Amino acid sequence: MSTDTRDRDRDRGEWVESVVSIRRCAAVVKGGRRFSFNALVVVGNGRGQVSWGYGKANEVPPAVEKGVKDAHKQMKRVQLKGTTVPHAVVGRFGAARVLLMPAAPGTGVIAGGAVRAVVEAAGIRDVLTKSLGSTNKLNLVKAAIQGLTQLRTKEEIARLRGVQI
Repeated sequence: MSTDTRDRDRDRGEWVESVVSIRRCAAVVKGGRRFSFNALVVVGNGRGQVSWGYGKANEVPPAVEKGVKDAHKQMKRVQLKGTTVPHAVVGRFGAARVLLMPAAPGTGVIAGGAVRAVVEAAGIRDVLTKSLGSTNKLNLVKAAIQGLTQLRTKEEIARLRGVQI
């Protein structure tokens, strides 16, 4: 996909943007405290592309904008099987582990806040998840995306191995 096509898709407004967390940081200066903000944002198109971005600024809206811009630079494709994931997988990042399991149609998204944002942005409608280890939102988002990028469909594995199904 060329950059002009990507820019056109972004302008069309088909991207789902979800702010996972906003944190305030204070620097003590002569006149008092000077605050800055950082935003963790998850962006996806609802059809198998998802990414996270991190933005920092002196106010919240510019921090979110920077996070969205950062997310668009590192989009990842996710293999889906209908409205769920093809198989169970564990994503790991740091001390955070995220277990993603397929669910029957109509189950919905069973996930906590940070992982829910990633799964919904990717377009997954039925999934069971469990966060293990760390509760750090940034690490949970990274672990969820790392787990989603490990997913493979039967057809893709057969093609990679060079066998017929």
